[in-house]
Amino acid sequence: MDLKGKNCLVTGGSRGIGKSIALTLSKLGANVAITYSRSADAANEVVKEMEGNGVKGVALQADATDFSKAEEVVSTIVEKWGSLEVLVNNAGITQDNLILRMSEENWDAVITTNLKSVFNYSKAVTKPMMRARGGSIINIGSVVGISGNAGQSNYSASKAGLIGFTKSFAKELSSRNIRANVVAPGYILTEMTEKLDEKVLNAIKQETPLGRAGEPEEVSNVVAFLASDLSSYITGEVIRVDGGMAM
Repeated sequence: MDLKGKNCLVTGGSRGIGKSIALTLSKLGANVAITYSRSADAANEVVKEMEGNGVKGVALQADATDFSKAEEVVSTIVEKWGSLEVLVNNAGITQDNLILRMSEENWDAVITTNLKSVFNYSKAVTKPMMRARGGSIINIGSVVGISGNAGQSNYSASKAGLIGFTKSFAKELSSRNIRANVVAPGYILTEMTEKLDEKVLNAIKQETPLGRAGEPEEVSNVVAFLASDLSSYITGEVIRVDGGMAM
């Protein structure tokens, strides 16, 4: 998978799966821009690691829910590097609770961050990718967007909506050789999942046919494949990286 010459943007790329994606893309030769919401230090460390792979890297502070900021971020990258071939919509949050206890604020925050942000950045890259007559958009979903999960109605709804959006986007832009796909991780070892109770973790592992948690790199390798020309005939697809959990 050779990504030399490709310029990529990864939203929420300062930690977790987003960080792994950014580093994997840079190792394969891509220049990578990441957005972050709060921790400039963490984001700048990721940039240093990427630049250590002999590519260009940049970190841009941005609230993923801000429509105009998405346009600004994309314009900055295109002005700086000349083009933008790959967008990875990774930014997302969880605010879990049972519906009986879920507040309107919990619902709105997750839907806005996880779903509206995908619209913001996908719309922002449409014109530059159309001018270039090509591009790949990879949206990071979740198996709960396919199967649902108790206590995660807001998160599940946001990830299910992401699938519908991606398929519609793929149909609209396919004539310009712009592809859009979803990568749907299962239980992946990140800072977020490490906070779960041990009993919950063991139950998840028991529900997973491969009997273990996934590593962030196992997600980012699939993202890299979709970013590369090896996946040139794949669009509108949902690829689960879940050890068989939602099989």
